[in-house]
Amino acid sequence: MRKAWNRGLNKNNNLSVRKISDTMKKRKVDNFSNWREKMRKTGKIKSNYPDFVKDGDLAEFIGVILGDGHICKFPRTESLSLFSNSNNLGFVKRYAKIFEKVFHKKPTISKRSKMNCIKINIYEKNISKRLGIYSGARIKRKIIIPDWILLNDDFVVRYLRGLYEAEGCFCAHKPTGTYKLFFSNRNISMLKNVFSLLKRLGFHPHIRYCDVQLSRKEEVKRAMEILNFKKY
Repeated sequence: MRKAWNRGLNKNNNLSVRKISDTMKKRKVDNFSNWREKMRKTGKIKSNYPDFVKDGDLAEFIGVILGDGHICKFPRTESLSLFSNSNNLGFVKRYAKIFEKVFHKKPTISKRSKMNCIKINIYEKNISKRLGIYSGARIKRKIIIPDWILLNDDFVVRYLRGLYEAEGCFCAHKPTGTYKLFFSNRNISMLKNVFSLLKRLGFHPHIRYCDVQLSRKEEVKRAMEILNFKKY
């Protein structure tokens, strides 16, 4: 049996396939309409996109996405990606599991070629709206903490855990008794959010440049314990 001439090709890497795609788009021909309807009836493609369940996992998920995630909009769907160091497999396993719990389907996990990076990725409609997170770059956006998180201290802790798992760092210099827990980000509103939430939990943080710091030894230890920082 002869192989199809266009096997492995798409409109992004082949001019002939692109021409066919553009012609069908112009004529409003949808070759996949029957298949798409069949998938909707079997439940393999969602027909509606309800709000996510507001719980601790979602609070932590929003935090980690704000730290190391990215939402990209396409004409008919959205892509949500979370990035991790390839050596941090505990991080990958934990958040792949939360991805699946939030979306009720498994994400794609892939290693970026020639980079020490793993990407956890999922495609679905209305991701940005349901998470309350802007698509695209967020560096100059004002980040607002969802009200449902602010109403529950347990959700606040989980939200902070997500942020710190993505952008947190601990260092200690025992000879001088110096302990530091950092949260680093270039978004000023996010730094202020972390600062205010830490204050609410009884800590004494301070903002310096692009990070929020805890510097008291006992507070650093308590914060790491409360947040389960880097414990998978």
